[in-house]
Amino acid sequence: MVNFGQDMYALCVKLFPICRSITGNGGRQTLQALQEICPSMILHEVPTGTQVFDWTVPKEWNIRDAWIKNSKGEKILDFQETNLHVMGYSLPVDRKVTLAELLPLIHTQPDQPDAVPYVTSYYKERYGFCMTQNQKDALPEDTYHIYIDSELKDGSLTYGEILIPSTEGNEDEIFLSTYVCHPSMANNELSGPAVTIYLAKWLLGKKHRRYNYRIIFIPETIGAITYLSQYLPEMKKRIRAGFNISCVGDDRTYSYVASRYGDTLADKVAKNVLSFCYPEYKQYSFLQRGSDERQYNAPGVDLPVCAVCRSKYSEYPEYHTSKDDMGLISPSGLQGAYEVYCEIIEALEHNYIYEIQCLCEPQLGKRGLYPTTSQKGSYDDIKSMMNFIAYADGSNDLVDISNRIHTPVKQLIPIAEQLSENHLIECVEE
Repeated sequence: MVNFGQDMYALCVKLFPICRSITGNGGRQTLQALQEICPSMILHEVPTGTQVFDWTVPKEWNIRDAWIKNSKGEKILDFQETNLHVMGYSLPVDRKVTLAELLPLIHTQPDQPDAVPYVTSYYKERYGFCMTQNQKDALPEDTYHIYIDSELKDGSLTYGEILIPSTEGNEDEIFLSTYVCHPSMANNELSGPAVTIYLAKWLLGKKHRRYNYRIIFIPETIGAITYLSQYLPEMKKRIRAGFNISCVGDDRTYSYVASRYGDTLADKVAKNVLSFCYPEYKQYSFLQRGSDERQYNAPGVDLPVCAVCRSKYSEYPEYHTSKDDMGLISPSGLQGAYEVYCEIIEALEHNYIYEIQCLCEPQLGKRGLYPTTSQKGSYDDIKSMMNFIAYADGSNDLVDISNRIHTPVKQLIPIAEQLSENHLIECVEE
């Protein structure tokens, strides 16, 4: 498998400084950078005020600069140092305030006194700043000049979409969703788009694709709702499995977040692949959801979507703070997640139900599939093939067989191909 770890990490480095939000130029700039890697991505604009189910596409927000100065004219907070210093969607402001007036405008993370928190106010107009608790506690009595050069106006919400066709004329789809709406945070924001764009690149290079692939890069929550409002009937009809891709860049662990009932094809394949790749992976129920699996599993939507992460959102200490920096993710972490998703996709591509085409045990030797001499240990190499045949009874798909005989799907795929070439098994259902 090609190692894209360094390329994905370099992409994250390039995108890290950009101030993204649920709308605005930062998101567009990020999507355009992803589009350079995968030119088949189409960018869509949805106007402010568009009704999307129970929500409305908000005004577009852009920011150019922000700071707080003390009475000496010294900057004690600077947006140019980290874009987390400004509460997302802050209104413009240019005024002088006392310390007592300033303190309520400053957000901190008290349990992490040396971290700057990520704070937003998308749907109530206000302004604010973010700094470390240690810095806030050290502010002296003074007159402060607060300044935010931002704009909130009628504009649009931007998202990217890649549609990759099946080479077999199949109408069924696999769905991949990731988000591009957070400012400078590496694992929570950038790892998802980086891994997903390289998955798209890999899929486009495949000669054979059983499924169509619908891949979207959206602002979290409002973007998912907006997309669903446009395509839900089509998605319900076509999508067989889907994954929300986020927080896939660190080296600590792997995590699985179940769909609402945990019983979809996506859940089944994700758990199978993780059980072989990283048996110590952490399982989370839908009650512990936190990203766009909320929207895709909502009652009435009911898409077969779960999530596979490294350290899950909300569960690692650096989450939604300035500590989620480029040091938290790594090329090996990104590559590991990329490989897990490649295995998940390959498992889905080959997940047919098979049925043996002869009674009793087939004679594999005359087909060159069995040792021609018999000795203790000579059958070890074909044990998986024999076990595969034992459960190819028309009731188990490939993942079922993998679970029953404790053999990874990636090892069973060439076995299935050999048996099919020798007309010993047939697909009875897709």
